[in-house]
Amino acid sequence: MSKKSFPIGLIALLFCGPAALRAQQAVSVAPGQTKPPAVQEFQGLEDQWSIADVHADQYKLEYLLSPLYVDISSTGEVTTRNQQIAELFQKGGPELVSMEQRAVSVRTFGDTAVVSGTYIVKWKNNGKITEERGIFTHVYARDRDHWACVNAQRTAVVDLTPHKQKTQEKSDAEEPFHIPFFHKGAERASSAQETAVPPNQ
Repeated sequence: MSKKSFPIGLIALLFCGPAALRAQQAVSVAPGQTKPPAVQEFQGLEDQWSIADVHADQYKLEYLLSPLYVDISSTGEVTTRNQQIAELFQKGGPELVSMEQRAVSVRTFGDTAVVSGTYIVKWKNNGKITEERGIFTHVYARDRDHWACVNAQRTAVVDLTPHKQKTQEKSDAEEPFHIPFFHKGAERASSAQETAVPPNQ
């Protein structure tokens, strides 16, 4: 590299660097706080998605889900948009009763957005209601100011809280983000200090 080209490259890096950093934005919301505009925007899409699934609205799902959409269920089943829509009209299987999706964080990378949140889904099968709670990651792509989901993945979360009521009047869709399998850092550190006792004591 010549001495003359170095300052030009450095100046270009100084101007391009901040722009590249601004291309990535991350916003999140804690329970009880007002949702930032980005979270509100994608929460609206998640609500439309939930309503369309419950009412088997094919046209709304085709609008919300990209033709390239791929879904990975909590059981590891991989399906496309067309397969997802076809399942809504299958008879004899579980019937979707309700679906709640709560956007908790949104990260944008230009025309791509990664939305993370929690979900509660209820099915009716053979007269019995089953419920699944968990966390999701939805990847959206923007085309002409329209966001469409291109990838979705869900992970079921088992609540190990003893004597927890199965039915609650108020939705607690945000709760699965506290995964009960893991101890808090302070508890883990305290446990480590208790076990690390010198041999002479």
